[in-house]
Amino acid sequence: MQLILSKLAFLKNRDELRKVIANTGWLFFDRFLRMGIGLFVGVWVARYLGVKDFGTLNYAISLVSLFSAFATLGLPSLVVRALTQNPEKREQILGTTCLLQLIASLGSLALVIITTLVSKSGDKTTLILVALLSSAWIFKAFNAVDLWFQSQIKSKYTVLAKNTAFIITAIGKVLLINNEAPLWTFAGVTVLESVLGALGLIIFYQSQGSSLLRWRWSFALAKTLLKESWPLILSTFTVVIYMKVDQIMLGNMMGSQAVGLYASAARLSEVWYFIPTAVVSSIAPSIYKAKQESIAAYSKRLEQVMRLLVYSAILIALPMSFLSAPVITGLFGDGYIAAAPILSIHIWAAVFVFMGVGSSTWFIAEGLTQLSFLRTLIGAVINVSLNIILIPSYGGVGAAIATVIAQAFSSFLSNAIHPKARQIFLIQ
Repeated sequence: MQLILSKLAFLKNRDELRKVIANTGWLFFDRFLRMGIGLFVGVWVARYLGVKDFGTLNYAISLVSLFSAFATLGLPSLVVRALTQNPEKREQILGTTCLLQLIASLGSLALVIITTLVSKSGDKTTLILVALLSSAWIFKAFNAVDLWFQSQIKSKYTVLAKNTAFIITAIGKVLLINNEAPLWTFAGVTVLESVLGALGLIIFYQSQGSSLLRWRWSFALAKTLLKESWPLILSTFTVVIYMKVDQIMLGNMMGSQAVGLYASAARLSEVWYFIPTAVVSSIAPSIYKAKQESIAAYSKRLEQVMRLLVYSAILIALPMSFLSAPVITGLFGDGYIAAAPILSIHIWAAVFVFMGVGSSTWFIAEGLTQLSFLRTLIGAVINVSLNIILIPSYGGVGAAIATVIAQAFSSFLSNAIHPKARQIFLIQ
């Protein structure tokens, strides 16, 4: 605890200290609640569906995830920065962001359905799952409200809105299990969560004296955002490739059974990824401000945050690696025992994921989003290449090895290649 507090020392005597701590607390409450309930219900769903159907569902989720970058247009971090620097332009920024993402969501929905028809011709189950899951993007366009709350360090409203939706749909999944519902209904519940989450955000936004009716479109702003966001779109797309392509390749090369085993291990590994996101989303505004005030303070904050994140990842990976077998069988049952060695390897990707999230603020603050794309492209190419080599011989274990190596190159080693990125490499 003393170590953690020392890493937060850069905020002492700052007016935003209490605000940042409270905001981070809300975000951690959000993620811990989701981690607890989500893991419990997710495991229950996995047990109910069985390895094969659970693999089919996760294959569809992974396929939809590949196109999520195009639905969001890589705007969230840029919009938070714009709102932090120009809060008086809130209505223009939020209105433009929402409409851009709504248009992009509709286009992405059509694209992923066409892709499924081509790649999974005749597989009606996968097509239905993909169509339902991707339709949730339409309602996530209203996450623009969340970006405003982030910029004002008021994430408690987002937490309340989205967790209400999350709890309602978690109860819905339990009811589906008890009533022996078919596979497609579990994808339908995901859409319902997006609808309820959007409604909650709008209600809280309106309750603050604001109104969506005052939002307005700006072609000039849209052009500016898209000009800067395209590297982030490609970067996010390549991130998703090396985060999700393993399950798609496993499904195509080894079948749904292999995907189900891998997905169970990945779920326990990736459930911790909320930690760097919660920390960075709360501290990012203060880092942007520090860059304008003092380069020394700016560098020190980045270093302290990075150290805190890496130590946290190691403390998670060590016990999970050694206890993978009892954790897997205790949660998912003996039918998933083959996922234990996958988990013991995959969990170490957390160290590099935490590094990557920690450095993302630096790339945005420095205006080097093109380099961010380059490093993720390197990771994606390495992951796909290693999957082609390792999956046929080692299955899910090979995919886990590929993921860890790809994350290491993408989030850490690739920063040593370009001269402009060596500052963050040295900090890491």
